[in-house]
Amino acid sequence: MNLHALRLFHTVARLGSVTRAAEELRLSQPAVTIQVRNLEQELGLTLLAPKGRGVLLTEAGACVAAEARRLFALEEEVEARVAAFREGRTGRLRIAATYLPANFLLPAWTARFRETHRGVSLSLSTANAQEALRRLTHYEADLSVIGGGPEAASGITRRLLREDPMWFVVPPGHPLAGREASLGELMREPFVLREPGSFTRDMLLSLCRTAHVEPPRISLEMDGFSETLRAVAAGCGAAFASAAEVRPYIERGEVARVFVPSAAAVNPISLCLREGEEPSPTAAAFLSLIEASHPPAGGSP
Repeated sequence: MNLHALRLFHTVARLGSVTRAAEELRLSQPAVTIQVRNLEQELGLTLLAPKGRGVLLTEAGACVAAEARRLFALEEEVEARVAAFREGRTGRLRIAATYLPANFLLPAWTARFRETHRGVSLSLSTANAQEALRRLTHYEADLSVIGGGPEAASGITRRLLREDPMWFVVPPGHPLAGREASLGELMREPFVLREPGSFTRDMLLSLCRTAHVEPPRISLEMDGFSETLRAVAAGCGAAFASAAEVRPYIERGEVARVFVPSAAAVNPISLCLREGEEPSPTAAAFLSLIEASHPPAGGSP
């Protein structure tokens, strides 16, 4: 069936006039008439009958007009859904993130995103940097937000979102609590360190090498951030972590900060996408929200 001719007939049936249909379609009246006659010939049916200055739908014409209304209403619905998907207002968004952004940055960002993108199915999973990037490269996530992590990964592009200062913390009753100290002085204290290969552990050891300071004695090794801070609060030693992570513990008085001006460092928070691919519409909309928000950097180091 000639859909162009059916569309013209649909307009004639809706307006009840070939002349008005031609005006709306910005075509000549003879052009519309010819297309409707061609459709009648194709179907072997008479669709229109003259009625004064307008037209009357025959029984066959009314039947075809009803089906045409359904067809073009569906077309409009499809176009609306495609437009919503293209604009990132519908669809799904799967985010894989490491602990810091998942717990301290993404909740606020996802809440703001939901305010204007209620039609998007949103999921957030927490993993270490390697696993978050694996999910991204295996199309199990649409984007990843990584704190620290590897500087480069094959097939991945990174966009720096912010840099969070790294802070030293000790138990609240520690002699260095709230004081300024040198890196060498602090490294004489026992430390609660994250597992080997973690970003914060590697950064601390790098600071020691750069300053030609002996690394600290390890009091405990912990696999999780919360566990590390609880161990510090219990008096097991000092720790090194991102400001965004430790600030709530400091504000509650569970741990205290030690100021080490000679050991300024930051934890880069990056958004990761698959290299050579445009982000999905929902991912692009979420990225625009993040880049426009300019969240605070977490305080002075």
